[in-house]
Amino acid sequence: MLEIETLKLAWWLIIAVLIIGFVLTDGFDLGALILLPWVGQTDDERRVVLNAVGATWEGNQTWLVTATAATFAAWPLVYAVSFSGLYFAMLLALFALFLRPVGFDYRSKLADTRWRATWDWALFVGGLVPTLVFGLLLGNLFVGLPFQLDDDFRSVYRGGFLDLFHPFAVLVALAATLLCMMHGGAYLRLRTQGALAQRIERWTLSIGAALAVLLLGCGAWLASSLPGLRMAGGSGLSPLSAALASQLVMAPAAWADHYVRAPGLLVLPGASLLAIAATLALTGARHSRLAFCSSAGAVIATLSSAGVALFPFVLPSSLAPAASLTLWNASSSPKTLQIMLWVVLLFVPLILLYTGWVYRVLRGPITVEQVRSDGKRLY
Repeated sequence: MLEIETLKLAWWLIIAVLIIGFVLTDGFDLGALILLPWVGQTDDERRVVLNAVGATWEGNQTWLVTATAATFAAWPLVYAVSFSGLYFAMLLALFALFLRPVGFDYRSKLADTRWRATWDWALFVGGLVPTLVFGLLLGNLFVGLPFQLDDDFRSVYRGGFLDLFHPFAVLVALAATLLCMMHGGAYLRLRTQGALAQRIERWTLSIGAALAVLLLGCGAWLASSLPGLRMAGGSGLSPLSAALASQLVMAPAAWADHYVRAPGLLVLPGASLLAIAATLALTGARHSRLAFCSSAGAVIATLSSAGVALFPFVLPSSLAPAASLTLWNASSSPKTLQIMLWVVLLFVPLILLYTGWVYRVLRGPITVEQVRSDGKRLY
């Protein structure tokens, strides 16, 4: 059996990979749906957008299901605190996601203009609301959630839904939305042609520029004045022992501690901005495949930057810093982590291989002519 410290760190990495996998795949689906009413000027063009993501969106959202299940198994206390305290926000995202399957299936059943326009806006909501909610939740990890644990380790959540709208969290939510829109635009540009592709290109360029400005703003705020958690004490001990012996304190700009101690980590936020710039340059040069790869790199670098800043905190508490959940104090038993690790090592490569095969089979552009000629079979 692996050492407990290694197992806990491995599961932090695994869940981080699952979350990144969700944003990499379902992120461009959500972004495409947000762009749907704006880039598609005719019914045929909007059907092209839907069919560009229609064959894979159901498979892509399984990354979210897998990440949630992994959190339940590896960090049961994190699952309990977050899903009870953030119940309304989670339900809001879930019910908005319900609009996607019914929207895809029913949107083109009738030729009525008002019927299709209604479902187009429903799909727009199904892309926008979950993206904003997930971004809002990510931002609140840096702000801290108002919960504490009683003597029996039961969580007591003192906040409400409106308390999630801290200015920094709202800024992160907007940045997350623009990131998914840029990623979705890069994917749609790869799968479309003609006037629609040119319109998508213009939107992607504008969104990417706004995203870079927002990320710079988030980074500056985080590194200058936003209060964050810091582990004080426990020096000279192993990582697990040091974490258990440390006192958690709230201090300004504490989320930048890792970047101050190890300046080499600044390559991650730097890579995020460079990837966004490369996406814009390659999109403008009509190198759609490379632009999509750069957009994917921006997603990976941006989320990795956030993960490094938060490490080792998983669910920080603004109400009682000592009750904050970390990968060291919120993990399942070593035996549970060990068994699940072997399951992950067996099945995740198979899922990746199958996903890669699906995208290879379904590669190629979707055109207006295809939608018109094979309209009954397509969305």
